[in-house]
Amino acid sequence: MRVYELGLHASRTWDWLTTSPLFGITITVAAYALGRWLHERTRSPVFQPVLVAIVVIVAFLKITGVGYAEYLVGGSYVGFWLGAATVALALPLHHEWHLVKRAAAPITAGVLAGALVSITSAILLTEVAGGSRELQLTMAPKAATTPVSLALSTQIGGIPALTAALTILAGITGAILGPWILDRIGVTDLRARGIAMGSVTHGIGTARALQESRTEGAFSALCMGLTAVATSALVPLLLLTL
Repeated sequence: MRVYELGLHASRTWDWLTTSPLFGITITVAAYALGRWLHERTRSPVFQPVLVAIVVIVAFLKITGVGYAEYLVGGSYVGFWLGAATVALALPLHHEWHLVKRAAAPITAGVLAGALVSITSAILLTEVAGGSRELQLTMAPKAATTPVSLALSTQIGGIPALTAALTILAGITGAILGPWILDRIGVTDLRARGIAMGSVTHGIGTARALQESRTEGAFSALCMGLTAVATSALVPLLLLTL
């Protein structure tokens, strides 16, 4: 009887924990902290903190049998603060404004090039691979931030859920490989690196750029926002011609 009561108590405690907002918040913060620790210890781009957090959270939910809806009770609170974190990107931009205002032409060219290459490559590669028109419409907005890409995908007839996944995947891939590629091709100017990261890797890549330097992060943050605007304007136009 004592064992049964202990088991019942443990079950009720677990049920309470998994339905509490603290559950999702704690798991998210702990998984990201683990990712940061692994990245700092190994300095390997593979251990990108966001990627590590996603893998750890998914594995934990699978092993424990906790549903995504239960996790989201607390996870949504973390998502709420993403808006505030995005607004906070204005701070490094403010500090580096003296450099930004002298680089209007490179910023404009970089944003347009990044958006054009991302959209056209998504459409043409999908066509070459035999993908449907719906898949092309789903792939096209992936260079914009997730809220913008979701809205665009919905409006043009794509699959919003898949667009969100592809957008996040693009950000993680860019955050992992972007700095490595820029190093290999000899791009050392922090402004140019920031423009490149912000134009194709949005928020996740911008977070990585901020780890590199404040200047790179500031340029990346600005280009992230401008790319969302450019993508919103270019996607409908390019779909008419491609």
